[in-house]
Amino acid sequence: MSIQFSGTNLACFRGGRSVFSKLSFNLEAGSALLLTGSNGSGKSSLLRIMAGFLTPTTGSIKWHDGLIYDDPEAHYQRLHFVSHHDPIKPVLTVRENIEFWANLRGTADNLHHALKAFDVTKLSNIPGRFLSAGQKRRVNLTRLIASPAKLWLLDEPTIMLDSSTVKRFEELVEQHRENGGMIVVSSHTVLGLNGPEILKLDDFRSEENLDEPIY
Repeated sequence: MSIQFSGTNLACFRGGRSVFSKLSFNLEAGSALLLTGSNGSGKSSLLRIMAGFLTPTTGSIKWHDGLIYDDPEAHYQRLHFVSHHDPIKPVLTVRENIEFWANLRGTADNLHHALKAFDVTKLSNIPGRFLSAGQKRRVNLTRLIASPAKLWLLDEPTIMLDSSTVKRFEELVEQHRENGGMIVVSSHTVLGLNGPEILKLDDFRSEENLDEPIY
């Protein structure tokens, strides 16, 4: 398979210090990349760089042969970025929140499937402000199904999830990969993914920062 998403010689400098440097990655259709590392090693920063939300200090990121910075809107349309924060609008119901995400890409037909995917159908009419932390996380993850995208960039996606929902998440990830999708995920817990590549962020930290986390 040909490389679809790649980064070369990436460096990140934040808060007056180097977070990581000389980092490269390659992703093909159907592949998964698991980011590991200590707190402050740059997992979240790398995901934001991959999404085009941050610019690397050095290096470049490509989709096929084109730089993602040349057409950022096209890059945003091909990905989902799920961070620690669950952006659930408190005054909207669960259904209205998911409809909002689905309509962004004209995929409202996926709404019913999305509600079932993370078992939030019974929460459909509940306003976001009444959801627990775990429920908010489940609703947030439904965007992956409600509004399909080729590339999933996920920062600790299983936080606050119970074991049965984690298993369902893992199943949906494998379905996404079987359909040619790609995933980059950071996690401090063991995920049941099928043969992911592992990128250890601690291996790319500057020597002067090895004993000092970056926040």
